[in-house]
Amino acid sequence: MLEKYLLSMKKNFIFVEIKNRIVMNLLLISNSTNFGETYLAWPMTQLESFCEKNNLKADSKIVFVPFAGVFINGNPYPQSYDAYTARVKKVFDEKLGLKNFVSVHEVENKIQLVNEAACIVVGGGNTFHLVAELHRYGLMEAISKVAKEGKPYIGWSAGSNIACPTLCTTNDMPIVQPASFNTLNLIPFQINPHYLDPHPEIDKMIKHGGETRQDRINEFLAVNQNMKVVGLREASAIWVVGEKYYLKGGKKMMVFKYGTEPVELEPNAEITSYVI
Repeated sequence: MLEKYLLSMKKNFIFVEIKNRIVMNLLLISNSTNFGETYLAWPMTQLESFCEKNNLKADSKIVFVPFAGVFINGNPYPQSYDAYTARVKKVFDEKLGLKNFVSVHEVENKIQLVNEAACIVVGGGNTFHLVAELHRYGLMEAISKVAKEGKPYIGWSAGSNIACPTLCTTNDMPIVQPASFNTLNLIPFQINPHYLDPHPEIDKMIKHGGETRQDRINEFLAVNQNMKVVGLREASAIWVVGEKYYLKGGKKMMVFKYGTEPVELEPNAEITSYVI
């Protein structure tokens, strides 16, 4: 009897463990556009593969979050939301064949729309404004919940920033004050999108005495010593598939940790052990 009971408990434990396992599907892109290219051109291969692997079809509901876009094509906030949505919708329709595209700013019940989505897409821009609006509408918790349940999530720049525990490694100016710096907390490390390496020869030419990007990351780590920060260069992205992390694109990635030398990782490789 005891043996049967223990076997039953073991099966129940395994079921609970599997049920509670995080099965996320995230595509976290550093930047939308490389210099001299059309909008979303460089990550298009990644977007196509991500959509295919997540079985997104023409009628799949794609829910866009435009809140980081405060000045788009000469349109200031809040008209910028319409301009931003139109720009991204055009690409998703023409390049990816995804025609059921709606923005959260277009509906009254934003949380319901997020729950109905087949995929959440968060565009780049100003991270502070994005975070402020997500907290304002209760969308931070709503998006985090569905993403952790496996709903596909695509973000670039600010949209990648908010997949982290906080917004504290953004490059943006605090043009508004969010209710909290806490973000979606989908991944256990911080991302610094658009990461730039120091260029001493340029610094000497322009007599620049300010901090490099690495200096600022080191400041963050000095007061957040248990965190890791990923320096995600232009034209690169992180795929999260369940509990595995992969570096995509053509650029190497930097991983910073307090008290240790930064590690540089090769593209198109699994990076899980370096970032967890």
